[in-house]
Amino acid sequence: MLPTAEDIRLLNERIQMSSVFLDRLRTEVNKVLVGQQYMVDRLLVGLLGNGHILLEGVPGLAKTLTIKSLSQAINAKFSRIQFTPDMLPADVIGTMIYNQQENKFFVRKGPVFANFVLADEINRAPAKVQSALLEAMQEKQVTIGEHTYPLEEPFLVLATQNPLEQEGTYPLPEAQQDRFMLKVVIGYPKKEEEQIILRQNTQQLVSAPVNPVVSIREIADARHLVRSIYMDEKIEHYILDLVFATRYPDQYGLGSIKPLISYGGSPRATINLSLASKSMAFLNKRGYVIPEDVRAIAADVLRHRIGLTYEAEAENISIEEIIKQVLNAVKVP
Repeated sequence: MLPTAEDIRLLNERIQMSSVFLDRLRTEVNKVLVGQQYMVDRLLVGLLGNGHILLEGVPGLAKTLTIKSLSQAINAKFSRIQFTPDMLPADVIGTMIYNQQENKFFVRKGPVFANFVLADEINRAPAKVQSALLEAMQEKQVTIGEHTYPLEEPFLVLATQNPLEQEGTYPLPEAQQDRFMLKVVIGYPKKEEEQIILRQNTQQLVSAPVNPVVSIREIADARHLVRSIYMDEKIEHYILDLVFATRYPDQYGLGSIKPLISYGGSPRATINLSLASKSMAFLNKRGYVIPEDVRAIAADVLRHRIGLTYEAEAENISIEEIIKQVLNAVKVP
């Protein structure tokens, strides 16, 4: 049964009341973070939409600081895994340790048992280690020995990739990249922002502490509310059209880019674009999704789900340009 205008109005009021914690969260994180609002908002989209995030950016852009500050502000457990070529899956998920005194094995849980896991330079780890982490992300559980252990909620993996160095790296296969809800590309801060960073790091010896201002319970309630945000059938068709335009561009008047795309977005792209759009509506304190929510997050959902052909690479055409053309071609409801 379709919701009435009164149902949507009541839901909108409920969302406005429930999303107040976002202001507290942003204020607390901004005590130590300068700029990077785009990255913070995308982290919140992943958190509210129950999806993981792949971050790409050069070193020194406060990726670690951002997720650590967010976990402190939410009073959640944070862990950081620095991926290297000599790692084993046990270094991520944990292993069985033999105790000689007690003559038995016991489980030592790995760093994946946390609410916020920063997987630093995930493309430096071999395939077995990447698979162990991605399995934990997908199943929200880990098997060590004969026992299966559920992971704590909320569980958010922020994996980073350094686009500069490709020596000694193991790029994530396309099927594994698809497990991430968003791929966020981080740029340099603005000149004025970097001046503030300069002053903070050369004048102050101790940075302001980040205090817990949001409970895990509030996050769990917000996640349930995000699912109930109203999405009109026209918006659903718009999301479907955007994803289908990456698969069959000629059907949407985009015949010129058909030779440039080797494969388009999977059904996961449709699901994640829908959830991310609802999360964007929640961030904007609305109980319903509008086309601007979809357009704002579309590039982050699609950029790791579209494959470029050799022809596109030869012509120096980027994924961003393809997505821009798709957004311009598909009719907005």
